[in-house]
Amino acid sequence: MSFTETLLLMFTAILAENFIFSKFYGCCPFLGVSEHPDTALGMGMAVTFVMTVASAATWSVYHFLLVPFGLEFLQTVAFILVIAALVQFIEMFLRRYIPALYSALGIYLPLITTNCAVLSSALLIVQNGYEFPQAVAFGFAAALGFTLAITVFAGARARMETTHPPRAFRGFPITLIAAGLLAMAFSCFSGIKL
Repeated sequence: MSFTETLLLMFTAILAENFIFSKFYGCCPFLGVSEHPDTALGMGMAVTFVMTVASAATWSVYHFLLVPFGLEFLQTVAFILVIAALVQFIEMFLRRYIPALYSALGIYLPLITTNCAVLSSALLIVQNGYEFPQAVAFGFAAALGFTLAITVFAGARARMETTHPPRAFRGFPITLIAAGLLAMAFSCFSGIKL
């Protein structure tokens, strides 16, 4: 792939095929951590780091360990183990150096291990046959799309705190309606074929 094709791949991963709004991967942290923009951005940065490094690590594990030994059928298990190790590293780092973000992310930080967005990124890289640079670029761009989605949604939720919807829509129902409206707004990018 050329540099231009890699940039188009990244644009597609961020906007046209956004993991949250187009593929609905990673909805648990999207809904759970998006109450405050600071927390959402912190979660997005943690997912970006994990997904980028996991893309490189899982590509390497697949091509240098699983394929040579004919163990491709173990890719999901191997990828989950690699992602779990990365998340443990992030958790230890945040607990030691950024305890406020660690406590704000709470239970959702260990859930990155089983976040559909992180695992599906690794699986899509193998499925689409990306080379190493494209694999890392795709993982990074998909994570940026996740961060964009969760941060924009957190901003919308912060604005909704000052509104007074009808009683039946207060709380989680208005949150789901706002998420649906944002997904519809992002769907305008799905028609772009690059």
